[in-house]
Amino acid sequence: MAIAKFDTVVLDCPDPGVLAAFYAGLLGGTPEVEEDWIDLRIPDGPKLAFQAAPGFVPPKWPAPDASQQFHLDVTVPDLDAAEREVLALGAKPLDTEDRARSFRVYADPAGHPFCLCAG
Repeated sequence: MAIAKFDTVVLDCPDPGVLAAFYAGLLGGTPEVEEDWIDLRIPDGPKLAFQAAPGFVPPKWPAPDASQQFHLDVTVPDLDAAEREVLALGAKPLDTEDRARSFRVYADPAGHPFCLCAG
């Protein structure tokens, strides 16, 4: 028997509203604001939350001497179409040159890495 139930992934960031809007555009859902904290209930998925972190320093990718902390993998039906959309939302490409691979790596507006994966 499990001790706990997985509920939420929380991302530290400089501006919770900006990051919540980015992930709502990527994954769907409506941000729910509570002061310095925003919940994003993703349809048919876990919840993402965003909290203000003064002095936030984004992870480095790739950097063998610095942890990326975590990253999200999201599955998309068309990598090229999804890439255009996440770039329009404010993502930055980190590792997208190899077009034969089944994934591409980007940074969200706060610098957290995430992968678009062919699905």
